Amino acid sequence: MGRDLEKAAKLKEEGNQYFQKGEFVAAESLYSKAIIADDKNPSLFTNRAMARLRLGLNDSAILDCLASLQLNPNHLKGYFLLSQGQFALGLYKEALQNALTAHRICAETNDKSLAVVTANVLRYKKAHWEELEKIRSRETGELEREMMAIMSLQRTKELVACSSVAEHDSVREEWDKKMELMHSTFEKARSPADKTRKVPDWAIDEISFAVMIDPVMTKSGKSYERASIMEHLSRYPNDPITREPLSAADLRPNLQLKEACAEFLEQNGWASDW
Repeated sequence: MGRDLEKAAKLKEEGNQYFQKGEFVAAESLYSKAIIADDKNPSLFTNRAMARLRLGLNDSAILDCLASLQLNPNHLKGYFLLSQGQFALGLYKEALQNALTAHRICAETNDKSLAVVTANVLRYKKAHWEELEKIRSRETGELEREMMAIMSLQRTKELVACSSVAEHDSVREEWDKKMELMHSTFEKARSPADKTRKVPDWAIDEISFAVMIDPVMTKSGKSYERASIMEHLSRYPNDPITREPLSAADLRPNLQLKEACAEFLEQNGWASDW
């Protein structure tokens, strides 16, 4: 059976109308019929993915996005919606990777949705970081319990081997100090500053998504990492967020922000790997 482009376009338009009215079940059904009429159009799969995301059918939405990307490996909407479906399922690392791909395509094509895609990248990066932090905290707790158990066992062995009350008291006191020191060491690793380990939004470059080292300000007052914005301007002579015309001559050092970022990194060395 051949492709019926006219029928597919009509069904898609009907589906769009239902989607705009919030009738996602009807929209999903019409998009499915459109795909039957034309299964080579990646936009039909991403439209159905949008409806399925609204219906909470995240697994099915992800499959639609993958189908759209098979048809068009550079389909911006495919990566954008794929990351949304993965995020909804708690697949933060995968969601971040695909959101970054969507961001790259956005920047390369000067797409008007760059601001929305950028916001998603930051949201997913924070979620992925928080997930890593939970793992780190859990592993630290497990390590502490293992170390304390080993020390407790060794302490018991040495106490049993004592030949006098004086020796017993001396060994017990020595081991109490060792175990308290070990516990104190782990407690320091769980200091309030270490527990929160969050990067403030003002320190993040919205091109590279890293903490800024040498921020510069555009005409609109938006700041970016100097290397990031210069690399962007070498390809596209506009502000990556506002899309207004911009040149290197328009950039000004943001010394106050630079000082704040330097202070933050000095107090939070881990942030260099954020």
